[in-house]
Amino acid sequence: MTPTTPRDPWFDPVRRRPAPVALVALAVLALLAWRLGPRPDLAAFAVLGLAGTCLAFIDAELLRLPDPLTLPLLPVLLALLGLAAATGQDGSLTGALYGMGALLLVYGVLWFIAPSQIGLGDVKLAPSLGLALGWLGAEAFVTGVVAIHVLGGLWGAALLATRRAGRGSSFPFGPFMLAGTLAAVLLHG
Repeated sequence: MTPTTPRDPWFDPVRRRPAPVALVALAVLALLAWRLGPRPDLAAFAVLGLAGTCLAFIDAELLRLPDPLTLPLLPVLLALLGLAAATGQDGSLTGALYGMGALLLVYGVLWFIAPSQIGLGDVKLAPSLGLALGWLGAEAFVTGVVAIHVLGGLWGAALLATRRAGRGSSFPFGPFMLAGTLAAVLLHG
């Protein structure tokens, strides 16, 4: 009798489309390597890029950001950025911690005020994105937060304009959180 591994249904969007997920992940990694170059913090951003690609595909299909990817992401990024700081890498671990706390606070308050409009998975992803943006500085943090909401707002407006959604409709916000963060990293990395 061969042991079986339990199938995690939250991973099905990645399992069903391995080629598109791999192509997007490779593109994200190539962009990060091109922008950041061979420096110690590239490992943290590469982990964020790989996990973020999977999370975007999962959220786009299932409207959820699963804990098995969002929760371990924060300590892994914190450890990798801590190692980068220990090597003398430019970047601020203190700024990263402030960014982590600030984005967690923003999304936590948004979830508390309107839990039907923002998912708890978005709240769990926010500190990891804030950590990465804060590492790059205040300008990158602000750019990322603005890009997240502009991209999400444009998508929402497009859905309304094409009547594919109404005022009370929801859509996955994780891909916009990740795309906005990627845009800020590419601009300020």
